[in-house]
Amino acid sequence: MSVTRTQAPARRGRPRKEPQPPLAPVEARTSLSRATRRPATMRDVAALAGVSISTISHILNGTRAVPEPTRIRVAEAVVAAGYTPNSLARSLKRAETRTIGIAIGDITNPHFTAVVDAAEAAARARGYSVVLVGISESAEREHEGLTTLMERRVDGLIVSPSADGGCGALDRLRWQKPAIVQIDRLANPACDAVVVENADGARQLVRHLAVCGHRRIGMLTGLPGLSSTRERIEGYRAGLKDAGLPFDMRLLACGEYSAEPARHATAILLAEADPPTAIFASNNLMTLGAMQALAERDLAIPDDVALVAFDDFTWADQFKPHLTTVAQPCRAIGEAAVRLLIERLANPDLPPRLVRLPVEFRHRDSCGCSAPAAKFGRTAGESPYRVSCKETP
Repeated sequence: MSVTRTQAPARRGRPRKEPQPPLAPVEARTSLSRATRRPATMRDVAALAGVSISTISHILNGTRAVPEPTRIRVAEAVVAAGYTPNSLARSLKRAETRTIGIAIGDITNPHFTAVVDAAEAAARARGYSVVLVGISESAEREHEGLTTLMERRVDGLIVSPSADGGCGALDRLRWQKPAIVQIDRLANPACDAVVVENADGARQLVRHLAVCGHRRIGMLTGLPGLSSTRERIEGYRAGLKDAGLPFDMRLLACGEYSAEPARHATAILLAEADPPTAIFASNNLMTLGAMQALAERDLAIPDDVALVAFDDFTWADQFKPHLTTVAQPCRAIGEAAVRLLIERLANPDLPPRLVRLPVEFRHRDSCGCSAPAAKFGRTAGESPYRVSCKETP
């Protein structure tokens, strides 16, 4: 008789654990992420280091003291696994992203390029990254750019407000309560700002031209509606008054802070029955437009028409003749903007602050004189940072 043997049913319950071999050194183990070609996780690092996930978290975030041998082993495991912490996930948990949004009207302007470079370096030194958008001096582009930055959950904004919609754009953002610092222009008194002594710089240049003997001094003005435009016109008029010269509206021509409009504006000034013998270009790009217009008419600088400029070029002393300018402290502007922004993030209840930085007169040859001009309107030893606080109305 044959006997059929049946296998006993398997016992239900927890499977029996097999003994685990001792952990090999981290460098001898294979990275799971490399084997499966997927991003490494904290679980992978924990498995390689032979510690718990919570220990990995404490070490990476610095939230608990961990023995040094364990810390070293985890550091080796992080490298071996190719692990990159998920900064976005951590930032969402902490309601911060460690990013700063910068919105600039004309990112091709060397002045703004230098300011952004300084701001990015200052932000990086404090553990922040920077996201840059160009708004092209347009209210529509400004709205789109600021909306994009807010959607990226930036912690704060550094903004050069547009002429068309700057104040309104910043007002619309206030309900979201981001930290905001204005640079170059003042559009909203409720927000912090870093600007320069626009009126003082314009006044220095116009007074210097008057000292050189010029009585008909033209000005290429910036975009209407900007505080920088208004303040530089005020400085121009103050310089004329200091020299006892009358203000003539026909000697103002709008160059829109751009080269091509400035070329046309210069042509208008030169077409006057009594044209100016000197021109003050109130930003760097307009200086280029003025130079082009003068060259097209075979007018020599400074023999036929003197030319001075607000904004210094890195190549200003390479032109022939070398340009007499007023230089803005671009690096100090960027650094001060980041400093104010981070202070605002730490203390949102601070009153709005206004930082005005001094400009520097740089005498060269395009004004048509050989003697250095005196610096007007600033006392010796005055601090380069003039900070004032104003209460929000």
